[in-house]
Amino acid sequence: MEPRAAQLRRREGLGGEQEDRPSREGEPHFGNAECPGNNETHRGPDLLQWTRHMQAVKTQLLEQAQGQLTELLDQAMCEAIQAYPPQDRPVPSIPPDSLRKTREPSLGKRKVFINRKSLLDELMEVQHFRTIYHMFIAGLCVFIISTLAIDFIDEGRLMLEFDLLIFSFGQLPLALVTWVPMFLSTLLVPYQALRLWARPQSRVAWTLGVGLGFMLLAGHTAVLSILPVHVAVEYQLPPASRCVLVFEQVRLLMKSYSFLREIVPGTLRARGGEGIRAPSFSSYLYFLFCPTLIYRETYPRTPNVRWNYVAKNFAQALGCVLYACFILGRLCVPVFANMSREPFSTRALVLSIMHATLPGIFMLLLIFFAFLHCWLNAFAEMLRFGDRMFYRDWWNSTSFSNYYRTWNVVVHDWLYSYVYQDGLWLLGGRARGAAMLGVFLVSAVVHEYIFCFVLGFFYPVMLLLFLVIGGPLNFMMHDRRTGPAWNVLMWTMLFLGQGIQVSLYCQEWYARRHCPLPQTTFWGLVTPRSWSCHT
Repeated sequence: MEPRAAQLRRREGLGGEQEDRPSREGEPHFGNAECPGNNETHRGPDLLQWTRHMQAVKTQLLEQAQGQLTELLDQAMCEAIQAYPPQDRPVPSIPPDSLRKTREPSLGKRKVFINRKSLLDELMEVQHFRTIYHMFIAGLCVFIISTLAIDFIDEGRLMLEFDLLIFSFGQLPLALVTWVPMFLSTLLVPYQALRLWARPQSRVAWTLGVGLGFMLLAGHTAVLSILPVHVAVEYQLPPASRCVLVFEQVRLLMKSYSFLREIVPGTLRARGGEGIRAPSFSSYLYFLFCPTLIYRETYPRTPNVRWNYVAKNFAQALGCVLYACFILGRLCVPVFANMSREPFSTRALVLSIMHATLPGIFMLLLIFFAFLHCWLNAFAEMLRFGDRMFYRDWWNSTSFSNYYRTWNVVVHDWLYSYVYQDGLWLLGGRARGAAMLGVFLVSAVVHEYIFCFVLGFFYPVMLLLFLVIGGPLNFMMHDRRTGPAWNVLMWTMLFLGQGIQVSLYCQEWYARRHCPLPQTTFWGLVTPRSWSCHT
């Protein structure tokens, strides 16, 4: 057997020969381990090229990570600067048990606006998500082809009819003319009332100014509350035109309240014989059009306007309206048009609800995409409004409490700031459950009012879904439920809820046309006609 020392000497000799002999192309090199920078001359061209490629990838990844970290730190600094206390107040100390209460909302928490894109704009940069968007466009094409095919078979002609669309937006010019005094009242009255309260004057004159301001605000509230209702009832406006009026009515009322709620307390505290500077009229005018319900003197702005982005969003919103008309015309009208003329049965009711789940969830997604994404982003882009977080990832919610917070961030911020936080302040900061119940009550009443205004009848489906089902689910399905099964459960409840709404509202709509009241009474107006219209 060969001695171990001889074996070692022979291996060293082979290693030296390999170091002296240049390696052939594609032949692996088994010399001593060296740093990559020292043995580049001994590697093949392919391996050298691969090493340089990996170094470039490493550099690119480090640059991307550094950019994202810088953006996060800048955002944190911006929020910290806006939350910094005044100079005459000490910096608040951190209590020992603060780590346990980081998830509890602060009583004085304020909305912070920063430059950020909408979530769908970020997701649209991913090819896989764009494919899902393309699938929805393909669905619209299928509806159009189906309509053309059915018209060709039944009528022998190829024609797209938009009777439902034309009916829904009938008398739209009248709705737009009605909007003008509503807007002018909102533009002039709250700002003028604030100037009366902020003007430096004697105590008697200031008291008279306060009284005059309240009278102006009372008239303003009456105009916004009565005028659109009167026009809708007197001229029998169709649903889409009513939507324009009721959405603007609610929006202008919420904006007026936010403006006064943010400015008046500071005005009253600062009056010490001297008036304070009222906000500029241009900032108030900008607030009336920008897509937020929380007033600030200034907002983060983008450097320029991308008009192609504006046109794209308006086109997508119009496409969603056409999509909704095709869904209603093909999936809802044939099912519910004659349902009130048939004898009532539990089986027919359950089947109609199940049938309405698919068009109902489609309508939910279309309303979300058309309004919360396309419409608000178009106005944000035209006004260079920087904060585009109009919604969050509500589709990933595993609890209804998270869904309510992320579905419509614009309205949620208003409810949180002026109903929840003010309710906590009035209740001493202890009764969080009562404040949350107040938010549910206000939201349920406003949603039911909108449905009643648009459809022209009172049928409290939305009110019952909000209070009877949504309220308990908000407390039972809380944020600690994070498993995927809870997301499936939430989507199942959304499907069923949309099916119930579409089915019951469609039945009531056609029942009121097939079975009109012989005499108008209060109980006849508030009693569902679909319960007694079946023959």
